[in-house]
Amino acid sequence: MKASDLFVKCLEEEGIEYIFGVPGEENADFMMSLEQSDKIKFILTRHEQGAAFMAEIYGRLTGHTAGCLGTLGPGATNLITGVADSNMDHAPMLVLTGQGSTERLHKESHQIMDVVHMFEPVTKWATTVWHPDNIPEIVRKAVRLARTEKPGAVHIELPEDIAEKDATTEPLAPQRFRRPVPDDKIVDQAFEIIKNAKRPIILAGNGCIRKRASKQLRAFCEKTGIGVVSTFMAKGCVDMDADYCLYTIGLQAKDVVACAVDAADVVICLGYDMVEYHPHLWNSKRDKHIIHADFLPAEIDEHYHPETEVVGDLAHTLWMLNERVDANGGLEFDLSQQKATRETMKQELAMYKDDVTEGKIKPQKVLWDVREFLDAEDIVLSDVGAHKMWIARHYQCHEPNTCLIPNGFCSMGFALPGAIAADLVYPQKRILAICGDAGFMMNVQEMETARRLNSDIVVMVWEDHMYGLIAWKQQNHFGKHTELSFGNPDWKQLAAAFGWHGHYVENSKDLPATLEAAFDEFGPSLVVVPIDYAENMKLTERLGDIACPI
Repeated sequence: MKASDLFVKCLEEEGIEYIFGVPGEENADFMMSLEQSDKIKFILTRHEQGAAFMAEIYGRLTGHTAGCLGTLGPGATNLITGVADSNMDHAPMLVLTGQGSTERLHKESHQIMDVVHMFEPVTKWATTVWHPDNIPEIVRKAVRLARTEKPGAVHIELPEDIAEKDATTEPLAPQRFRRPVPDDKIVDQAFEIIKNAKRPIILAGNGCIRKRASKQLRAFCEKTGIGVVSTFMAKGCVDMDADYCLYTIGLQAKDVVACAVDAADVVICLGYDMVEYHPHLWNSKRDKHIIHADFLPAEIDEHYHPETEVVGDLAHTLWMLNERVDANGGLEFDLSQQKATRETMKQELAMYKDDVTEGKIKPQKVLWDVREFLDAEDIVLSDVGAHKMWIARHYQCHEPNTCLIPNGFCSMGFALPGAIAADLVYPQKRILAICGDAGFMMNVQEMETARRLNSDIVVMVWEDHMYGLIAWKQQNHFGKHTELSFGNPDWKQLAAAFGWHGHYVENSKDLPATLEAAFDEFGPSLVVVPIDYAENMKLTERLGDIACPI
């Protein structure tokens, strides 16, 4: 069997459904082999970065691994931003790159660079296939590592001369394993701390959006009433309508939700990645008793030094705590601060729900209408920019993985290609990507991919003609900002050029009807909203004057 044929057979054995990418000369043998597969679908993209974001979203939504593919040199370098995003946000991904013949890797040669070492800092593992018979072991190891908690990206490089050689080995069947669970003794210790706490609170991170973890977390909160503050990436781990949902934390300025954390004596951190929201922002005095429960031990940080670490499968940890709550006959806490926080934040979210404006529309109004329009299982993807901060604060969720925000590596250009992948995974759900005009244009070429695939998606662009988040942050820090403005295309003409439907909404009262029309249209639709980012500084001023409810 030819090595490239064996490689594809191994990917089929792993259950790989999709590979997104842009082929090149050096992976031509692999592409010819892939074309013969009736189990793996190759999605041709217009840029390798878009391919990586598509593979990332597939991994975030399914927990399984998809591939992204590029050739050597510039094809590989184009992949790296999306790969880094996937790895830091803990989405399983298989990165496949071609390479020149091994006979010329030792010297200066056309498009040759050390791709493996380039990918090492942004993957869990990166390697080259040096012998065709090693392919089954390499693929099996790569997919296992990509899926193992915490998930991430892995990279396999296949040189062109290796791909065309004969191999004598066979694919290895995947052997799944159960994740290790914590010892009873440490769970008993954690439970005693929780039981004796006066005002405990849960800080839920990325690990809580795993379905089993979310189910057990909800059961724990139903039994105890302890409130849950979610990071951006943990949205939906508990239902926004539950009394114990305290919404989202993560803005650099002090928000209403931070008041509940301030009042807590014990902070139960579940699946928490400090890359999202650094602990010096919520434990500046280092006086909180922290319980760390996660798949891995805690990262070392002077503001995050947990007295108790419960390391193991998070869902099982929560199940063990639930068993102890039941055996104890329930727990009693002072939840008055948490209740006041929730009521204050509910008022914040509804403040502009009836706002009527022309010319520009407030971010709060847009997100209220979006939340009212979409069902609990529908999916919103946020790009990176000022709009991300508003989505994080004002768009709340009923279910896990229904609001996808990149908040580790935080790469712009994420949402459009991500929406294409989300539609492949869940064609029955409504998929809405929300982008700034800057982030949308970074991968605008994938509009053609969406049209070619007939992706049934809606992309909403918030137009402000500038890098709004940078302006916001510079204004906060310096009292002014540098030149950050730019021009935009005629959006309706752009949509028409790519075969999309196009809408421009200047009156706030027209947004619900426009959303309905866009989702009723077959294929991709573009909805552009001129956004009132004067609200950015108004929010900053209000947050700077926060008085915690009691």
